[in-house]
Amino acid sequence: RQAFVVTGEDEDANRSSAVLYSREDPAAGWAPVAGPWDAHNGMEGWTDHHVAGDLRSPRGVYTLTDAGGRLPDPGALLPYDEHPRFAVDGVGFFGEPLEGSFDYVVAINYNRTAGVTPLDRTRPLGLGRGGGIWIHVDHGGPTQGCVSIPEEHMEDLLRTLDPELNPVIVMGDAETLGR
Repeated sequence: RQAFVVTGEDEDANRSSAVLYSREDPAAGWAPVAGPWDAHNGMEGWTDHHVAGDLRSPRGVYTLTDAGGRLPDPGALLPYDEHPRFAVDGVGFFGEPLEGSFDYVVAINYNRTAGVTPLDRTRPLGLGRGGGIWIHVDHGGPTQGCVSIPEEHMEDLLRTLDPELNPVIVMGDAETLGR
């Protein structure tokens, strides 16, 4: 009953828009509850067959069951793993600093086991299909395959995604998503 919809400008674009929808009453349908927010996705856009290192975000619908970050839990409803291993440094594709990007994350259940920390490296589809695809704090540029949104919206998302509502992410380019 919660859907975080991330829509890319086109198949090869790394800029997106994100809106959180809720469906409290099935008769009333889906209603936007947050956003639209500017977002980034993989440097090379979107794909239906993500593989490790392709710099594309996997298109599809995936459950959201686990969160974490380097910073203390901001009031997340999903299970939250605070751990220093969420630290990242270096620079992104356009020289933007990556520090703080993993201060807050929500694991996208693409090639991962639900119900464990986002840091878990188990890959049910195999290592070649990539993994570690998260919603995380935006660093001002495209990602390796994740979705990123501004920090203040990341905190809002963590406080809103409710495991009782079975949240999912719907992600892909506008043409594929039919918008």
